[in-house]
Amino acid sequence: MTDTPTRQRRLSLARLKGLPLWSVLAAGTLAGGLLGGSYGVLTPATYTATSYVIAVPNDKSSPDAALGFAQAYGRVATQLAVLGDAQVWAGVPVRTLQRSVRTSTSPDAPMVAVSATSSSPGLAVDMANAVTRALTRHADAGRGNTRVRLVQFSRAVEPSEPTSASTAVTGLVGASAGGLLCGLALLARPRRSGQDDDAAPAPSVPGPAAAADVRGQR
Repeated sequence: MTDTPTRQRRLSLARLKGLPLWSVLAAGTLAGGLLGGSYGVLTPATYTATSYVIAVPNDKSSPDAALGFAQAYGRVATQLAVLGDAQVWAGVPVRTLQRSVRTSTSPDAPMVAVSATSSSPGLAVDMANAVTRALTRHADAGRGNTRVRLVQFSRAVEPSEPTSASTAVTGLVGASAGGLLCGLALLARPRRSGQDDDAAPAPSVPGPAAAADVRGQR
């Protein structure tokens, strides 16, 4: 009676070892696809809205100076001094803006892109426009020293499609990852020690010399 669970485990392991390799890959691919698809279904979609501001030099400045200040304003846009003012118009805490707002600049044009991401398209628009508004106000405050002013080039508009990956994409990624991991596990598995191919050939033992041969060698 006590050997029954042990025998069942041994039989189960023997059946698993007897499965073809393609079935293990198929099972891993299917499991990965299900996990990836579930992640896509359970994760809410996210939307991204982007607004643009451009640095314009005055008569006493140059386009190169405007380009340099655009790079600087792109880094300042996500700082607490700007986000502290933007939270009033966006209606969200500063921490939300710090997580959701990103900026980018161009090495060729004096332009700053402010992008905000949220699960609500309207909130993404509000955050992007609020940060650009606060940034232009800060730039206007120092325009006497910089001789460059920021002008709103394009307001953020409500996105019509989410920017997050769809369920089909996450399922495909999960299936690829599951198949890859199972393939690597099969390649790294230890080989059986009882295989005939790996067995070392038995050393040959010379037979006993005949008595006549021994006498002849004396």
